[in-house]
Formats: sequence, C-alpha cells, structure tokens
Amino acid sequence: MSVLTGKPWWPWVKRSAGLAFLALVAVLLVKYARGVDWGEVRQSVLALPRGVLWLAGALCLASHVLYSCFDLVGRRYTGHRLPVRKVMQINFISYAFNLNFGSLVGGVAFRYRMYSQLGLAYATITRVLTLSMLTNWLGYLLLAGAVFTVAPLDLPPDWKVDSDGLRLLGVALVAAALAYLLLCGWSSRRSWTIRGHELILPRPRMALLQLALSCANWMLMAAAVYMLLQGKVPYPSVLSVLLIAAVAGVITHVPAGLGVLEGVFIALLSHRLPEATLLGALLGYRALYYIAPLFVAGLLYLTVEVRARKQTRVA
Repeated sequence: MSVLTGKPWWPWVKRSAGLAFLALVAVLLVKYARGVDWGEVRQSVLALPRGVLWLAGALCLASHVLYSCFDLVGRRYTGHRLPVRKVMQINFISYAFNLNFGSLVGGVAFRYRMYSQLGLAYATITRVLTLSMLTNWLGYLLLAGAVFTVAPLDLPPDWKVDSDGLRLLGVALVAAALAYLLLCGWSSRRSWTIRGHELILPRPRMALLQLALSCANWMLMAAAVYMLLQGKVPYPSVLSVLLIAAVAGVITHVPAGLGVLEGVFIALLSHRLPEATLLGALLGYRALYYIAPLFVAGLLYLTVEVRARKQTRVA
C-alpha cells in the first residue's frame, strides 16, 4: 500500500477532486449552451436527409450488433455454455444502459444481475465482464494510436498541442496494444491474481479477435457520425475526434457523455464547420446510437425480468 492511499483522508480528496471537476464541466457546458443559437441547431437537425438518417441508423445498428458479440469472446474464454442468443441479448442490454447511465449501472450491474439469474457464478461473470471491457479498450488503443500516428488531426490554430505531439501519443498507444499481443503470444506466465480474481491471458488468436472486433466497432461509430455530417469533414478527422471524445467522457464520468461529446467536436472542428451543423449531426447521432437502443433495451430487460419472476414462482 502506498503512502497516499494508506491515508484515511485520501479517498475523500479523490472524491472531492472528481466532484469539483464534474462541477466545472457542468458550469462550462451551461455557459456554452446559453450562447448557442438553438433555432439554427433545430433547422440543422430537420434538414438532415432521410437517406442519410437511414444509412446512419444502419451503421449504428451494425455497431450495436457487433458490440453484442464482445461477450461471446468471454463465453469462449470462460467455457460457459449459455446460449449465444442469451449472451448477445445481455450484452446488448448492458451496453445500451452503459452508454446512457455509465459503466457501473449498465456494464457492471446489469451483467451481474442477468447472468446470475441464468446461473453463472460471480467469478465467471467477472471474467466475462473484464474481457469485454478489455476488448473495447484494446481496440481503442490500437486504432487511436494508428490514426494519431498516420493521420494526426488538424487541430485548431490556437491549440498548444501540434501534430507531432499527437504522433508521439499515437506511438505510445500502438506500443501498448502491441505489448498486450506480445504477452498473449509469448509470455511464459499465463495468469495473474488481482484482488482475489484470477486473470488468464487469452491465446493469440483470441487477442487478435478482440482487437479486430473493437477496431471495427469504433470505426462503425465514427462512420455513423461521418454520415450525419454528410462528408463535410474527412472520415479520419471524425474518427480522431470521436476517439478523443470517448476518453473525455470516461474522465468526466458524465452519464452518456452528455455535452462532453458535443463539446469536444465543437472544440476540434468548429474551425471547419458551423457549430449549428455540428450540433445538428451530433443530436441525430445521440438519437440513433443512444436513445433508440436504450428504448429497445428497456423493453427487452422488462421482458427478461418478467420471465425470471414467472420462473421463480413456478419453482
């Protein structure tokens, strides 16, 4: 135990700092929102062509279906025998709630509840959950690293960080992803125990599958935003900004990254497009990628709970 973490006041310091940061973000978002011409934003949303909305919706659907396969990697990894359909259903529900309410509610609580109802042990659920989260962020590391290195974002002129800084960050991210692959392929030690849970390194094929699934998912998400922007910003730039916004949302702990996603896009792309155009596209993205799946996931979850209660009464 370190000196800092051993102090009884240290958790309160961390919690207070997190709340202060969250409050600062909220104040800045409110201050910014007051200066937005929401009439122009509304017109920008209404001006989105139906064909664009349908194509963006199809990309969002493909992303959710692909993410629903992440727990199938965990199914193979742990060897549990739950049906594929059930696993994908739980993965979809937890992801939709995760996007809108945060990882503790969606990614963790929903998985433990639904998997335990189907008879999985907590240790098995923990391993499935850990591998799914690892899959998501491993692909992020590789993809963000590659994009930042090969096609660094054209940052606004008043930013202190330049393309060389992004390239250095990109190299570091790619190195981290490759280090994981090397561990999976050549490490003589295959398992570690962390907080009482044994973590076993996947085989190289599974590690490559993790990276492929995650990279494809992040690219589909960016493609949906690119489609809603109607090609007015190059796809690599949209992908870069989305990847930066994802980390910003995790850091701020704002549910659904509300306002954070929009703030990052405006900060990095407002020198290319009007703010109303950006906000209109991002509101369309929220409706298609966050709200619509949440509605479907809510109905599915109610169905799961009703069936579980019926089975309990019969038993």
